[in-house]
Amino acid sequence: MLNASKQCDMVELCLDKLVKEPNVPELIRDFQKPVIVSCRRQEDGGQWAGSEEDRIDLLRQACMAGPAYIELEPEIAAKLPRLEDTKLVVGFTSLQTPLDQIDSLVSQAAKLNADIVKLAWPTPTLDEAWPLLSAISKKKKLPIVGMGLGRAGLTFSLVACRYDSPWTYAALEEGMEAFPGQVTVRELDETYDWRNINSQTGLIGVLGFGLSQLMAVQVFNAGFRKLGMNARCLPLEIGKFDKLARMLDALQIRAVFTSTALGEHVLPLAEFSEESADVGQNTDLLLKKDKGWHAYNNVWRSAIKALERTLAETTRSDHPLSGRDVLVYGSGRLAQSMVYGLQQRGARIAVTCGADAEENVLFCAECGASMARDISGTQFLAQTFKASYLPFELIYQTSPEVAVFADPGLQMGYGKSELNPFFLRPPLTVIDVSTLPEESNWIVEARRRGCTVVEPAQVYADQLASQFKSITGNDLPTDAILTVPTELHRLKLI
Repeated sequence: MLNASKQCDMVELCLDKLVKEPNVPELIRDFQKPVIVSCRRQEDGGQWAGSEEDRIDLLRQACMAGPAYIELEPEIAAKLPRLEDTKLVVGFTSLQTPLDQIDSLVSQAAKLNADIVKLAWPTPTLDEAWPLLSAISKKKKLPIVGMGLGRAGLTFSLVACRYDSPWTYAALEEGMEAFPGQVTVRELDETYDWRNINSQTGLIGVLGFGLSQLMAVQVFNAGFRKLGMNARCLPLEIGKFDKLARMLDALQIRAVFTSTALGEHVLPLAEFSEESADVGQNTDLLLKKDKGWHAYNNVWRSAIKALERTLAETTRSDHPLSGRDVLVYGSGRLAQSMVYGLQQRGARIAVTCGADAEENVLFCAECGASMARDISGTQFLAQTFKASYLPFELIYQTSPEVAVFADPGLQMGYGKSELNPFFLRPPLTVIDVSTLPEESNWIVEARRRGCTVVEPAQVYADQLASQFKSITGNDLPTDAILTVPTELHRLKLI
């Protein structure tokens, strides 16, 4: 409690988690921060293992100890007296599905003379968190606090600041989370500067909770702080994409960052797409403008820029990719984007894909019968961009100058569908855009074998800088990356 008081505005004392029956008056006496006392049943997510009678007796003692707040279930709140200075939090919890009829629950709490209503339920995605977000955004009889149990709980916590929710919940430190994935006090303070979020704060949606998204949040928020901008990144764990546009509008989000893995799923949201996003059928940035959502594809630009910068170290040409033999591994959306970019730079392109990835059979949606395809996905990609198609088994007969890896499923090994690492030999230049910002096995092996390597972290840093400029109209401060935690340091972004 003393440790928490140095970091938090309030402290919750969970009596159900204590091994011995506590002396509540002694625990909270002379404590400098407001204390919320609770004692939750297991069906409400607590750890109380005793009888219900003993739990009620303990809560009765807690009420008479005079904490700032006491949290009680509605059926208990009507039975227990409390001191006049203790405010009542009536809690409604569901561990399975979101609660419904929230207006009715608030009215029920009001009849119990509650001061605050607490709502808690699982929020693995934005879909489940949406009723909670809607509840705090509307005028109610009583103030509402919420605890989203899951990744989207962070989304709720940040949005709640815009609507003057009385408080938000956070774990004191890693390892002390009330549920898996709960945000910590340090994250709220250092990454999100949540105390300064208000009704005027602009929100930038970040789809997903992977490493690339985490880094984008940290870098963008650091950039906003450096420039004195009242804006924050809002992580969004998406369940169904069909409601995403309505949710983004309701949250007043006008920019969305997404990973390449999710880009093809988000693209249909856009009414307008730049050529590279349209051709590659992928996007990593959506911007809301007057006539609707516009989709952009920045990853290929950043990759090509980094590749040209690397090649320029060994050539005097202003167009270092022009006329070069480039082999692209992959047939998916990411490969399409890279082939598009390389074509713009005048490279001689060949495309290939692992044997197992060449899907030559389709199945009829109506009868299930198999139907042979005329060409594979890689052959179709080659035809579309007028590139050369290279059967996978002929790879070792070629000597490209540049190898572009755009297929995260390509395996290193000696099997029929695997690529022999012997292929990686100088003077080959290697770039892998499939695992940004992390280094793939191909990058590690290529560096070990003496090939020239385009650093994935630098590609990702360029991508973030480009997206930041598109969102804000300002250059990303050069020292913004220096302010983020060790994940970026480990990946040599600085």
